[in-house]
Parts: sequence; C-alpha cells; structure tokens
Amino acid sequence: MFLAALVLLGLLAAWELGVRLAGVPTFILPSPSQIALRFIWDFELLAGHFLVTLGEIALGFAIALVSAFACALAIFYNKTVERVFYPIIIFLQNMPLFAIAPLLKLWLGFTIWPKVTVAAIIAFFPIVVNTVDGLRATDPDLIDLLKIFGASQRQILQKVQLPSALPFIFSGARVGITLSVVGAVIGEWVGAQAGLGYVMLRANATLKTDLVFAAIFALAILGVVLFGLLTLLERWALPWRRVRSANREP
Repeated sequence: MFLAALVLLGLLAAWELGVRLAGVPTFILPSPSQIALRFIWDFELLAGHFLVTLGEIALGFAIALVSAFACALAIFYNKTVERVFYPIIIFLQNMPLFAIAPLLKLWLGFTIWPKVTVAAIIAFFPIVVNTVDGLRATDPDLIDLLKIFGASQRQILQKVQLPSALPFIFSGARVGITLSVVGAVIGEWVGAQAGLGYVMLRANATLKTDLVFAAIFALAILGVVLFGLLTLLERWALPWRRVRSANREP
C-alpha cells in the first residue's frame, strides 16, 4: 500500500511539473493542484450529485446481484436453461451500452430507471458467470457423500455448494460494483438532470476541465470505497480465507 501511494504521488508530481513547465492552459489539461482547488470550491455541488449517482449505483447493483444469482441457479440446475440463455447473456454483454442507453431513455423516460438499468446490465454478467463457476467448483465427492447420508438438494446447496461458491460470488460482485459505476455514468451522459456524469457533461460544455477532472476524481473515490466495502464484507463472511492467507505469509 505504501509503495502504491508513493508511485501515485510521483505520477501526480510529474503531472503538476509537466503542466506548469509546458504552460498548458487549464481548459486543456489542468494541474492536480487546480483540480484539488476546484474539488474544494465546488464540494457542495459535487456532494449533491455524488449522492444521486450513488443511489443509482446501489439500486442497479442490488438488482444485478439478485437477478444474477437467480439466473446462475437456473443455469446450474437446468441444462436446457444453460443452452438457451447462456449464449443470450453473452450476446447481451457484448452489445455496446451507448447503443442501449438511448433506447432505455426512450422506453423509461427521464427518470432514475434508465441509469439504474444500465448499471444493472453492466454488473450482471461478471456476477452470474462467477456464481455459476463457483457452484460448479464444489467437490463432487463431498456432494456424493451427502447424498449417501440422505441430504436433499436444498440441504446440499445450503451446506456445501453456496459456502464453496461464496469466494467466486464475491469476486464477481467486486467486479460488478466497479462496473456499475461506469454504467450509471453512461446512463447520465445519455440523459439526466443530476449526477456526476451530468456534472461532467455540463462542465465540459463550458470548458471547465478542472471540474470534469474533479467529478472523475469523485467517481474514482466512489469506486474504490465500494470495492473496499465488498472486500471487508467478504473477510467478515469468509473468516477461514483470512486465516489461510495469514498462514501462507512468511
């Protein structure tokens, strides 16, 4: 962590020095100090739009998590569902979001739902794929042993398959939560009255490039915090993984 912070500070220093020595205008590329000042000056503005974007991300991610888990169970237990819907899911994942977002705005109107839907769509794929892989990674010998002792399919799922799949689910969720940030901003770019993506568009139109970077900085902080919260939740839910990691350390 210390080394990463040191490298980041070095990059920021090089950016600051390069912009100042080259005399680059602020509207083309502001220096980190100018961005920091803009972030402080417009903190109240950014905070209000930050909360709007956070709400879109949280709702979209929650929808993606629930629907992806249900879809993963259906794919895992039913080969017909896998053959029919898995290719469709992959096809939808490869569709450009910029092509979908305007249609969602047309269908759902100027509400929160187009942004939420884009955030949910982009977060859905990594969660469902990782969940399916996690369910399939369960030791088959252990499942056979439980069947010998008369365990039902529901009991096997609750006691063995879900616990063994949790690391995979959390991995997909961490990827999904960061992608949902991107999805919400894309939705705001297409049509919104609030949110950090809206701030970026308005600032770019008035050549306030330092405000654009300040909004990007706020989004980066949001993504890192959400990723960190899921990592902490994983450590709490899977204490045995923390113990194994500690045992591997020299």
